[in-house]
Amino acid sequence: MAAETTSNDVTVCSSGDARAARRYRGPIIDCDVHQSWADESEIRRRLPAYFQQPWAGLASSPWPSPIGVLRADAVPEEGGPAGSSPDLMAEQLLDAYGIVRAILTGQSVLSAGVHADADFGCALASAYNDALLETWLSADDRVLGSLAVAPQRPRQAAAEIRRVGRHPRMVQVIMTSATRIPYGDRYYWPIYEAACDLGLPVAIHPGAECKGIANGYAAGMPTRYLDWHTNIPQNFMGQLTSLVCEGVFVEFPDLRFVMIEGGLAWIPAVLWRLDKNWKGLRHSVPWLTRAPSEYVFEHVRFTSQPLEEPERPQHLLALLEAVHAERTVMFATDYPHWDSDSPDHAIPPLPPRLARRVFFDNAADLYGLHAAAPTAQAQAAAVR
Repeated sequence: MAAETTSNDVTVCSSGDARAARRYRGPIIDCDVHQSWADESEIRRRLPAYFQQPWAGLASSPWPSPIGVLRADAVPEEGGPAGSSPDLMAEQLLDAYGIVRAILTGQSVLSAGVHADADFGCALASAYNDALLETWLSADDRVLGSLAVAPQRPRQAAAEIRRVGRHPRMVQVIMTSATRIPYGDRYYWPIYEAACDLGLPVAIHPGAECKGIANGYAAGMPTRYLDWHTNIPQNFMGQLTSLVCEGVFVEFPDLRFVMIEGGLAWIPAVLWRLDKNWKGLRHSVPWLTRAPSEYVFEHVRFTSQPLEEPERPQHLLALLEAVHAERTVMFATDYPHWDSDSPDHAIPPLPPRLARRVFFDNAADLYGLHAAAPTAQAQAAAVR
């Protein structure tokens, strides 16, 4: 039997043989599932008439993936894009892995948040939310919704949260991670106030970086999809630092923020640097009475996909310890994207308590989903 070294919740098999450990068999909440519709008219017909005529579809990227973004096997036999069939999603994802709840995050709708016509962006978000409520959220009790808003119009976004956010199947607000103004700015605070009033977390998700009115990357505009896709964490670094330093979590102590699909490896370095600099510059942010990292670990959650894959599994396990994964990391597949993660293979073997936290408990705590956990007998039957 391979020797083990243990540090807090992280156990590392010195043999490095992941196959020696049994995969996680408990309940799973998938925090990033991208649904779509077979026909975009499901959204278009819900727009005001004056926005229907010039409809050109949802915004596409100027840096398209040369291998495509969606899995070919997720395309329904009856036609339509990948992720547009509730039955196929149930077969390939929910039933296949015993996923008890899946948080739907949409496809290209977040580009509404960087559209130059902010009125259109708001109308598109509302049409999307109505389509989500009337179709997908009535198709399978296991799927839950993220209500989209256009953050470039904060007051309208807050009104949309109050219009739709009371629906019991809507569990969070979602916005693009790409902005002209960082999310800590008081400009956005009406959104956070509305979310807190309804007890909803606020999530951001990539995809609109460098589009429309969004900022570019720090070094300038990328040349190709490889550059664009690799640099996505840049925006998450800036948004996280802004949220903390501008005092968002002081002003809104009940706010929970979710960073979806932004990676994990950058988090320790940014927080170490932020904590160090705060010690000498705390006079510039007098509202922060604790180290910046303490606010992050209390208020911010991160999804696992795209999980960094170092050559040595113990390096990833050390990363999970550094980001306090037992509190902050929630499992996500990113289905049906080309780099989606399987619950069986995406994460190396973890100690049972940590695995349960990452795959289920952290999301159940955030979204109030502990009742979704099946009985031990039902779970055993589901994974046989």
